Amino acid sequence: MKRPTFTLRCRDRELELGRRTAVMGVLNVTPDSFSDGGLYLEPSRAVDRALEMVEEGADVIDVGGESTRPGADPVPLEEELRRVVPVIEAIASRVPVPVSVDTYKAKVAKEALEAGASIVNDISGLQFDPRMAEVVARYGAAVVVMHIKGTPKTMQQDPRYDDLIGEITQYLKDGVRRAEEAGVSPDAIVVDPGIGFGKRLEHNLTIFSRLEELSSLGKPVLIGPSRKRFIGEILGVEVGERLFGTLASVAAAVMRGAHIVRVHDVRPVRQVVDVVDAILGVEA
Repeated sequence: MKRPTFTLRCRDRELELGRRTAVMGVLNVTPDSFSDGGLYLEPSRAVDRALEMVEEGADVIDVGGESTRPGADPVPLEEELRRVVPVIEAIASRVPVPVSVDTYKAKVAKEALEAGASIVNDISGLQFDPRMAEVVARYGAAVVVMHIKGTPKTMQQDPRYDDLIGEITQYLKDGVRRAEEAGVSPDAIVVDPGIGFGKRLEHNLTIFSRLEELSSLGKPVLIGPSRKRFIGEILGVEVGERLFGTLASVAAAVMRGAHIVRVHDVRPVRQVVDVVDAILGVEA
């Protein structure tokens, strides 16, 4: 399918979406994330990894200070701030691409935006903290509105849907409305169906197969399949062996209309999406 094009406003930056797939590089500054926990806790190592991802082709760097893997406990506010803010301060002036903060807490978002972030990636779709939309609007930031069923602690405890795509679409629509009513610019909003966040294997596969239906929301679509459990369930492999499965799911998502892919392995993903973009003729 041919994707609609968008210009995403991220404070003083713009990100062109649609003609070329954007790659969001994951930078977890946590001790316990499911894939890369503990690797980039030191700001200097985080800066090095951020610069490396830009060199590999990342269009956005997404910094997260709280693991949201299934079953994860919440991180206290002050601890998340301690992890995230120094890293964003260190990298925001060093990288030529927008920096995103992966948080559902308005206070963390505010401090991250003060430190130089320009996108807020909220796994709750602006539902966990009623102040979040106002903070995003105040700073003129972009926001990723994601779908989740439950919380990271509870989301994989027997998730069920009567109408999977309909329920996800309505949840995202509510988040978009909440953002726009708070004053977030309509061209600063991205939607994400939340692969693995309160979904069984069959739910994740259905999202990929019907991803183009999210175009009804009129917003760019982000998807984050990187190294996730559904790949392990299909292939019978552990986290460290899920690169090829990640690449396959990224290619499928782009062919179904994804504008942004959120991944750990930037270089191989950049190559995959460039080839898919060429096949689709999106740069013609």
